[in-house]
Formats: sequence, structure tokens, C-alpha cells
Amino acid sequence: MCGHSSGMMGFPLRLLAREVYDRVRAIKGDRQVALITGEERIEPPDARYFLCTAEAMPRTTGEVAFVGLDEAQLGADPERGHIFADRLLHARGREETMILGSATLEPMVKALIPKAEITSRPRFSTLSHAGICKLSRLPRRSAVVAFSVEQVYAMAEALRRFRGGAAVVMGALSPETRNKQVAMFQAGEVDYIVATDAIGMGLNLDLDHVAFASLSKFDGRRKRRLTPSEMAQIAGRAGRHQRDGTFGTLSGMAKGDGEPLQFTDEEVYAIEEHKFAPLTHLFWRDADPRYDSLGALIADLEARPRKQVLKAAPEAIDLAVLKRLAADPIADTVKGAGSVRRFWEACSLPDFRSLGVEQHARFVARLWDDLQGGYIGADFVAARIAELDRMQGDIDTLQGRIAAIRSWAYICQRPDWVLARDEMAARARAVEAKLSDALHARLTERFVNRRTTLLMKSLGQDAGALPVTLEPDGHLTVEGESIGRLEGFRFHVDPSAGVADRRMLLAAGEKALPALLAERAEWLLAQGLAELAISGGAIRWQGRALAEITFPGQPGAGHFGTPRLALTRDLALLPDAAKTKLEAGLAAWLEKELEPLEPLRKLAEAARDPAAGSQARALVITLIEARGVISREEAGLENLPKEMRPYLRKLGVTFGALDIFDAPLLKPAPRRLLHALGLDPRPVQEAMLPVLAEGSWAKGRLPAGYRYAGSQAIRVDLAEKIFRAAFEARAKVAEAHPKERGRPFRVDLALAVSVGLEADNARRLLGSAGFRCERARPLAEGAFGPAAPDRWFWRPRKPGDREERRPPARHDNKGKPRGQRPAGGGQTPSRPPVEGVKRGPRPAQTPARPPLDTGPARAGGAFDKLADLFKR
Repeated sequence: MCGHSSGMMGFPLRLLAREVYDRVRAIKGDRQVALITGEERIEPPDARYFLCTAEAMPRTTGEVAFVGLDEAQLGADPERGHIFADRLLHARGREETMILGSATLEPMVKALIPKAEITSRPRFSTLSHAGICKLSRLPRRSAVVAFSVEQVYAMAEALRRFRGGAAVVMGALSPETRNKQVAMFQAGEVDYIVATDAIGMGLNLDLDHVAFASLSKFDGRRKRRLTPSEMAQIAGRAGRHQRDGTFGTLSGMAKGDGEPLQFTDEEVYAIEEHKFAPLTHLFWRDADPRYDSLGALIADLEARPRKQVLKAAPEAIDLAVLKRLAADPIADTVKGAGSVRRFWEACSLPDFRSLGVEQHARFVARLWDDLQGGYIGADFVAARIAELDRMQGDIDTLQGRIAAIRSWAYICQRPDWVLARDEMAARARAVEAKLSDALHARLTERFVNRRTTLLMKSLGQDAGALPVTLEPDGHLTVEGESIGRLEGFRFHVDPSAGVADRRMLLAAGEKALPALLAERAEWLLAQGLAELAISGGAIRWQGRALAEITFPGQPGAGHFGTPRLALTRDLALLPDAAKTKLEAGLAAWLEKELEPLEPLRKLAEAARDPAAGSQARALVITLIEARGVISREEAGLENLPKEMRPYLRKLGVTFGALDIFDAPLLKPAPRRLLHALGLDPRPVQEAMLPVLAEGSWAKGRLPAGYRYAGSQAIRVDLAEKIFRAAFEARAKVAEAHPKERGRPFRVDLALAVSVGLEADNARRLLGSAGFRCERARPLAEGAFGPAAPDRWFWRPRKPGDREERRPPARHDNKGKPRGQRPAGGGQTPSRPPVEGVKRGPRPAQTPARPPLDTGPARAGGAFDKLADLFKR
């Protein structure tokens, strides 16, 4: 055609016309090439080359230099055959006319056009029968052909599970969607395509094998077996140019009688040798009927042909709709030749939605109501198009919308049907394109697992050739598709993968993991050590344990030496060389991290030193086992010689009033580390605050290194400072009055209050060490001067005495503690006389002296032999 000055070609499919239009336009330029289909019309004013669907192809005779008709054997098709037969008989080029079709058409051409020159083109490649094949073993670059939507979906779903997915091609899809699905197959994104017999015409594919899931189809009237020529038309898609192809059937697709689905020997011979029964007739219908009346129009459309090789076409849906509406009152509005022609054009609207005669006739009747008065309003058409401009829904919903928008695209292409035709046609095409994109996305989402497809191609390669990439966020991808995620050195398969895909994804990950993990280990030792942490007795990275930390021997035996590392299963896929290097790096990092526990190591060395003596070693072992803090009651000091205490003090051991402890181990770093190593299961206070407020720890779970102080808790080393200050105050009074035993003394609570203890809780803390406070009477009402200080006495319990506990306060019926002085007034307790101070007149009412504060409810400790605490 391009060798002539002008030309026109008719094609059986819109997508085929579009494909050739793009090729011719690349040769001749946009201004010289036109595309004319029922739903799309691109016609530049200077166009000389026209690519059309057969229905939209004008009955031209000599107006262009070249005329071509493709797939002319479709003249034997009951539904559309009369269109192709008419073009074969009447479409002629001024210089050349070319009829393209199967060899079975040759007798028809000779009978209808005796002077036609017959030229055959042999197939360069060989098409051979491959027998029956399982779907799971289908070779790559194969097509599966089915003849129902349900079977197409079932085959596509099965291929998604077995082979990662397939493209889908059906006649119900829009041409754009079919093109996108085919392009996906051609680009190698999937290796399989599932199609109806629509694959047999107008689609040029790189196929190696065609597998039939059925050999029968419903042709609109009955279910019948495919003819050998129909089988060959579909099977011939396998092989291109000089590349051979094969065809066969799928196993498991038994016929109703239980026999396996297979070709007969005669069918195999006909397909392989390209020998088919010639056509005996073409269908015909008058393409230029009379428009005098509806009756005359129907009579001409039902007229029988005069030539023997032509048969009257079966009643197509356009004629059925015409006859249906001619019997309705609407026929009374059709008067005159122009009106009849216009009415017939409305009835010729294709049934894109496959509604059937009755439903489609109603749509045409509604359309005629608007057309008989002139044009359809642009607002009405725009509203109908807008109703379909929705991308939500499943595959079937989107297919229905595409069929509906194709009807409106066809209506908008008519030259005299719609006002603002060009604008409305552009809107309809835009909506169809959007719906086609959405449908393609739904089909791909449902029937294509791109990740599995890529892995199926790659798993047969060497591990080094597998295109697995480790992304910065830890995801492992194959050409952009995630197969899982690395958490530390542990590979987790993508949770969205199905059960059938998990094994394949795991195998793909394990092939590439050794090299990736080695790179990750190198990075960790070079740049990522700061991200390591110790938790739960293990070294962890990104929340995953890399190595379990154990210490040789039992803590109770005083063993606290160099820790041992046991690498976890997360590192099982790490190459041996990288594993050894990583283990050494982790050991060096751990050694540095354990520096805060150096005091504990010194104690462990002393526990193994024979020169320390059995009693001192026993105490040290007990202190190690208690992780640096132990109460005097549990220490067994009665067995420790006094001369050994200086030795232990050099190791950092403090002999306190109530506790024996190693002060450096009370710092935040060692306490957190002991807890993280799992060596101290007690709760840990991260910052090791001096004082903890009431309610800041779980009931019965006081953090390590603290003791109760009334409703608060205080760190044991600070509690010891408060105790020492009290002992020093007592010692000064005893030194000043050596002959007076039990003389009261004063204790300044400023130190306790400065670290955060409440005054009452400080008194209760001192009470735990044997200090008893006699509260001074407040100044009487109207009296002036400084308040008298509290008087303190030291009255330690003897071993075996039970703890004194403050009885619970009793409350009156108003909820207030009984005996408590109301705020703002009431009686005030009297004060004891103080030497050297003159008192004024005694008030008429004086309160009674308050009882001695006997200390906290939770008091404890050993108080015998405390005098040696302060000996130097």
C-alpha cells in the first residue's frame, strides 16, 4: 500500500487496524494517514492512506490507488461474514486490489472474481503436535487457549501459582487492555498467556507452544467442536517466521465421557500439513438496501443472494433489533427515506455490552427518542460519560464499564448524532483509556505475581547471577520486587507471600544471602559497632541476637572471668571466614563494653586468691552472687576476722550499718550492664537516682541497689552517708559526756532532705538503723523564739528481736486519722523544758507529748558490734 500514491485497508479487529496505522504513520507521517473505526476516527484533511475496520471501511471503487482486505475468509463467519463478503465483492482500488486470507478462500475468490491472480505464501516454520502436557510443566513462552471466561480465569490462577502468572486476552477486553496484556507478554514480564480464540486473529506473538484447555466452544447457537481450520488458526500462533512451534492439549481437561482431551489423527495431520477443507460458501446480505420504508428495508436485508456460492446471512443482532422495534409504536415515528436510513444506522449500533436483542433494543429505542428530533445534547452525553468515569470495582465491573463507554464512543463518532462531537468523542476515548488502564492493573494484580515470575527465571542460574539487591531499609529485592527482609542477619520471607511461594522465596534468598551477609558483617565491624547493644544476655543488632554471652563456671563459685560468645542461628548462612572475623570483632567490642564491671572482676580474683582466707573469700563470693549489694544479716560477719576488713576495703567493699556493698557497682552503667547480661534479674533503675518516689516501682519489686525508706526508696550508698552522719553526731555527744549513757543527741536531716528524702521518711530510714526520734513540742500558741530540736536516741535491736512496726492509723467516720491535729488550729503538744531557757507562763491548755517514732514499718539490719564500723 505504501508503494502507491494512496490506499485503504480493512481489518477484522480495531487493534490490528491501530497497529498497522502506527506503522504506516511512521513511514508516511501523521498528516497523510487516517484511522477509521467504529469507536475512533483520526482523519487529517490531507489523508491519503486509510486504515479501517471492515465495518467502517467505505465501499470505495477507484477512489484510492490501492485497496486491501485482511482475513477475507471471515466471509464465512455467520455474524460478520456478510461485511467481508461485500468488501470482497465491491471494494476496489484504482491500481491494485489485494485480498488477504487463508488458502481455504481460494475457491470462493475464483468463483466470485474469475480474473483474480492467486498468490500463495508458504509457512517458513514447522508446526508440530506435542501431545498432552501438564499445566505445571508447561514450557516457557506458551499460550493456553480456553473458550469461557471461567476457564480462562481458572487457568490464569493456576499459572500464577505454578509459574508466577500469565497475561490474559479475551474478546470482552477493550483493545487497549488487550494490547497492554500482550505487551506485558512480549516484554518478557510473564512467560505465559491465557486467551480465548481471540488470540487466533490479529495478534502477532513470540509463542513457542499453544496448549488447548478445550476443543469445543459455544458459537452463539450450540456448543460444537472446533473445525480443523479454526484449530490451525489458533495453533498457528506458535512459531514466528523461521522459528518452529508446537501445539497440544492440557492434561486433566477430560471430556464429559472421561476420555482425555486430545486431537484426532486427522486433525493433527490437517494442522501440521496445512490442508483444510475449502470454503463452500460465503454469507451475504444486501449492503445497499432500499430506505423507502421499514418494511422495504427489512425485505431487502432478508433477501437471498443470486449467486450459488453466497448464502443469506443468519439474522444478526442489528437486523433482529430492527425487526423488534419495527413491531413497536416507535416505528410510527420513522417516516421518509432519510428517517428510515437514520433509524437503521441507530439499530446498527454494535452490542458491545452483549446484552442480547431485548435489552439492546431498549437502549436503541432510548437513543432514537433523542435522534429523531435532531442531535443528542452534549450535556446529556457528558453526563453519561461522567457516570462511567469511575475506576473502582473488580474485573467484571470494569469490563462492563468499558463496554458501555465503547457504545458512547461509537455514538460520538457518528457525524450527525451528537452536538460538540469532537469534544464528546475525546472525552469518551479518555475515559476508555483510563478504564483500560485500570482493567489492565486489575488483571495484572490478580493473575500476575511478578516476583514469582522473576524468581522462576533466575533460580536456574548460578547463585552469583541471581539479581538480588539489599536495599538500605533491609529489604531484599529482585529487580525491584521484594522477596523478604533482613533483620540483623536473619532473613524473613515477605509475609504477603502465599504458602506455595514461601519455599521458592526462601530458596532465592538463601542463594544470595552468603555474599550479602558477608558484606553486612564487614560493614558492621567497620561502621556499625555503635548500633550494637547488650540485652537479655546476648549481643543484639536491629533487635536480633547475634551471640549469646555466657561466663565460665558458676557465679556462686566466684567465677566471673572472660565471657564466652556462642553465635546464634541467625549467622548460620554466614561464610566461615566472615563468621570467624565477626566473632573476634564482637569479642573485642564486648571486652570494652564490660569495663564498668571491673570491680566485680576484682572481687572474682579475690575469691580465687588462697591468701585471702576462707572467711573473706566466702563473704566475697556471697557479694558476687548478690551482684555487689548484700544486707549485713545475710553476710555472716560474725565469721569474718576483723583483721580482714582492711583487705576487703581495699577491694572497694563498704561495711555499712545495714548493707555491705561495692560502691562502684551502684553506678548506672554497671547496674544496667548486669541486668542486660541477665546476671541480675531484679528490676534496674536506669539512672540510679538517689531517691525513688513512692509508686515508681512495681509492688514487691524494688530495683537493685535500693532499700526502703518509709514510702520512698534510697540508694544504699546514700543511705550509708546518712547513717554515718547520725553516728558521728552521737559520737560527739558521747565524747563530750563520757559518763552519761543514753544521752540524747541531735541529728541534722539536711543531708537526707537534700538528696530528696522527705523528713518523715528520713526519720523512718534512721529508725531502720536503731535511731529513735523524740519529736520536740512545737511552740505554744503566742510563744516566740526558735523551735526546740528533736531529740535522738540510739536503741538498736538485739539479734533475735522482732521488728517493731508502726500500727496502722485508725480513721474516724470522716476519713481523717484519729489523734491528728487539725490544720490551722486546735491543741498543740507541749514541749519538754530545755536547760538554760526561761519559760513564760504555761498556757492553760497544753497538748500531751507525742509518742516516740519507732521507725519504719519495713526496718531491718544487724546492730550488734557496730562500734567497730568507725575504727580506723
